[in-house]
Amino acid sequence: MIRKITANQSSFRSVGFTKGFNVVLADRTKEETRKNSRNGLGKSTLIEIIHFCLGANADQEVFPREYLPGWEFSLELAVGPHQMTVTRGVENPTNLLVSDVPSNWPIQPMVRKGVEAFIAKEWTLLLGHFLFGLSYDTERNSLRGPSFRSLISYFIRRRKDAYSTPFESFRKQTALDAQIHNAFLLGLAWEDASELLKIKERSKDLAAIRIAIKAGILDGFGGKLGDLETRQVRLKDLVTKGQADLESFKVHPQYEQIQTEANRLTAEVHQLVNTNTVDRKMLELYERNLSEEQSPPTDSLDRIYQEAGISLPTTALRRIEEVRHFHETIISNRHAFLADEVERIKDAISKREIQVRERTEECAALMEILKTHGALESYTRLQQRHLEMVKELNAVTSMIENHRAFESGMSEVKIAQEHLHQKARRDLDERRTIRERAISLFNEYSQNLYSVPGNLVVDVTPSGFNFRVDIERSGSGGVDNMKIFCYDLMLARLWAEQSVSPRVLIHDSMIFDGVDERQRARALELAAQESEAHGFQYICTLNSDMVPEKEFSAYFDLSPFIRLRLTDEDVKGSLLGVRF
Repeated sequence: MIRKITANQSSFRSVGFTKGFNVVLADRTKEETRKNSRNGLGKSTLIEIIHFCLGANADQEVFPREYLPGWEFSLELAVGPHQMTVTRGVENPTNLLVSDVPSNWPIQPMVRKGVEAFIAKEWTLLLGHFLFGLSYDTERNSLRGPSFRSLISYFIRRRKDAYSTPFESFRKQTALDAQIHNAFLLGLAWEDASELLKIKERSKDLAAIRIAIKAGILDGFGGKLGDLETRQVRLKDLVTKGQADLESFKVHPQYEQIQTEANRLTAEVHQLVNTNTVDRKMLELYERNLSEEQSPPTDSLDRIYQEAGISLPTTALRRIEEVRHFHETIISNRHAFLADEVERIKDAISKREIQVRERTEECAALMEILKTHGALESYTRLQQRHLEMVKELNAVTSMIENHRAFESGMSEVKIAQEHLHQKARRDLDERRTIRERAISLFNEYSQNLYSVPGNLVVDVTPSGFNFRVDIERSGSGGVDNMKIFCYDLMLARLWAEQSVSPRVLIHDSMIFDGVDERQRARALELAAQESEAHGFQYICTLNSDMVPEKEFSAYFDLSPFIRLRLTDEDVKGSLLGVRF
């Protein structure tokens, strides 16, 4: 329960609250005030200050340091039986100074920058423990479960996003978070909601894996199961054959030496054959030259001169004869040379042919040895190939096991989901009294506003808890806002009946946007009636033009409940006393 809100700046409009019904009223006479100022008159800012002092993250948009240098806000509140004040600065939001901390509290403030203070996590753990009965064990609180900050946001809704549905308190709140916190607030087994959603998420993950497996893009699965099993059979056969080949493999101790010798002989045979081929071509040329080459006729030169009408002198004729004799000598010598070369080449070819036969026979004997034996290197290669096949077989076997484990996991998820669903259903039935009381209160409040009963539906499905609210006239924004109002008032009433409770409910004026004046009047009267009768605190902010004076009951007067009146006639009339 909140007692008072103050600040260390004289311009701030301090405000005190009491148990029961409380109103902060804003008189806005100038329409441009909202357009020209980020903080307006301060209705929403007041709620932000409360959250700020209750451990919310420091928001530079709400409390810009450049416009609020040195500002500190203080919140006087009751935490169980203890009255205390928490102070938090805009420039140094890390430290939360809390007065009158009981010595038996499980977490004590520590000296930070010269002062005893809590950090936000410590402060919210304590508030969660003493206002909602949460564990203050930091390890346990880090698990998926209720947190003070999420729970208090249902009792002190902040900003427009908190007024879209009764079951969500901030934008993009996950289904898991919403289910857990609403189940907790309604006194249901929130642990079941957490487990059901975990299983649902696991089921979604497995479904995504199945798609990836079918597409063949996931490591460790290698495609379709049927294809893998066929591949496994083939690899088993190869591994068996490879093992047999290894066992029958004979290693010759001089295998490498024999192989080298065989390679040398083969190379020599190739060289001899190549040389013979060259020599045969040369022999063919020499033999052709011997058969074709002849001496020219002896009288050819004389005849040429005679035909030309030239008479040669005796001296010239003698010299021509000498040339003819020289030429004949050359021809004779060339014939002798060619004949010798033909015989030499034939002899060389014959000897090489003998060498070819000898080396071929020797190489054949060596190859026979190589055919029946193997080298250590060959054995090593054979063994390496066998090991690679074994490795591939093991990989395929592992992929098959992954497939089968995946299919087994899918079955286990379905079984676990059904088992937990049945457990949650039994638990919900066992808590029928709690559930029916919540439903009864919601119906009562909605009927008070619209003269028709509303419906709060609380059910459990394989995906978790299902919460829904209906009012027959729903569809307009105003009626949807009243669903939130009835739901929140029901929670405040239920928690007010417990020994550990925040005992506070705060609504911003936006909850009444679009609501008919008659329903607005009934809602305010209902909030006043319930908070006074059941010992909790209801605080709302209102614009003066939203007050349905003519629709109030004759016995109801709003004036005594107005704790602070803000106005835009002067900057001093705003909450902070400054605008930016």
